[in-house]
Amino acid sequence: MTDPFVVIGGDAAGLSAASKFTREAPDRDVIVFEKGEWVSYAHCGTPYYVKGTVERLTDLLSLSPEQASERGIDLRRNHEVVGVDTDAETVTVAQDGETFSQPYGDLLVATGAHAVTGPIPGAELDGAFTMHGLDSAAAVRAALSEPGDSTVDTSIEYVDTALVEKYADWEPPERVAIVGGGYVGVEMAEAFRAHDVETHLFQRSGHLLPPFGEAVGERVADHLREQGVTLHLNTAVEELVGDEGGRVASVVHGDGNTDVDLALVGIGIKPNTALVEDTPVELGASGAIAVDEYGATSVDGVYAAGDCAEDTHAVTGEPDWVPLGLTANRAGRGIGQTVAGDPSPVGDIAGTAVVKAFDLECGRVGLLDHEQASAAGFDPVSKTVTAGSRSGYYPGGDDTDVTLVADRESGRLLGGAIVGADRAAIRIDTLATAIEADMTIDELERLDLAYAPPFSPVWDPVLVAAKVLNGQLD
Repeated sequence: MTDPFVVIGGDAAGLSAASKFTREAPDRDVIVFEKGEWVSYAHCGTPYYVKGTVERLTDLLSLSPEQASERGIDLRRNHEVVGVDTDAETVTVAQDGETFSQPYGDLLVATGAHAVTGPIPGAELDGAFTMHGLDSAAAVRAALSEPGDSTVDTSIEYVDTALVEKYADWEPPERVAIVGGGYVGVEMAEAFRAHDVETHLFQRSGHLLPPFGEAVGERVADHLREQGVTLHLNTAVEELVGDEGGRVASVVHGDGNTDVDLALVGIGIKPNTALVEDTPVELGASGAIAVDEYGATSVDGVYAAGDCAEDTHAVTGEPDWVPLGLTANRAGRGIGQTVAGDPSPVGDIAGTAVVKAFDLECGRVGLLDHEQASAAGFDPVSKTVTAGSRSGYYPGGDDTDVTLVADRESGRLLGGAIVGADRAAIRIDTLATAIEADMTIDELERLDLAYAPPFSPVWDPVLVAAKVLNGQLD
């Protein structure tokens, strides 16, 4: 095995690349090194596992180790790549206290990202979690259960049994703190409230879900309050304080001190790039690995994909780092095909994302922030409108808020956000498609979108927003 395709990381990008590669080049070997036990799992599903909507932890597995083997992938779990030598074209792998060198013909770095906790002292206390990985999800769900009544199956081969059993012995928390009002914070607020836990959410800025814009953030905030979540906006958490036993006991913040039994820190992630820092592989301005349209790095034969790599933004045409699931899977698949001999672009990104906030659905795409749009050379103008999700006489509809951002001179659609309780999130795909096609607001307004009373009014909320913003541009 002198020229295998070696993949570092066994999650979305890594196993997507390996799977595509084995189908396209079945006569060539592929080795995937994964430092942990879990592979190819749905990270975005973890809040719904904690909530109880997803019953079994293994339901979040996209591809099991057994299925990977059946596809011809040499998957090696508990094998940590600790060094990369691009001159010798080898990686150094640690396993069971020993190391060995593995040559590669092509290399994919798919090392993902890690949760940020550093700015907050006390994040290492017992009972302070990040929702980054299935073991974390299992531990939180165990902590929410009555002692001896945990719904976590510790017989699962991959689960960290000691961690889960530790928290399964705890009395369920009466009050929890969530630090950060982004995707994880909002989703976990719903999960905790489903367990009837008093929930306090702390957000440094003045509105939730910053990437979605103020209109979405304000509506989500009102809805969370209706669901019993106590919001602390414009409130920075300074420290998590533990008791004598080392368990989190309180949150120190700008407005004082709040006693809690458990804390969830969700203030962001950073790309895992340490492996390439002493190599010629270049990093981009974001701190993630710089790649071209095929996922290739600055070193021949070395690729990068997923949460550790940049991609090209569909609006600006410049490198950007937007770590999302589809981006990782799509890039991995493209790289697998390219390495197999059929060059395939990894595709541009538009930052398309959706999130559920109790009964509300939120979506966003492109450039929403005026400062970012201006820095990219645009003259942004925006408008937020409210329109019905269905014909007014048909039951089940809801107010849908749509924000559109366009370039004043060209009329080009730059970004958009949507929030509502009736199929609002899926409407963001219309805007994502329009952005990928470089459409103007005028062209968006003339789209022939479907109409029937159970699904949409004659003028879909997206068309209403385009019509209003187009009038403002005129």
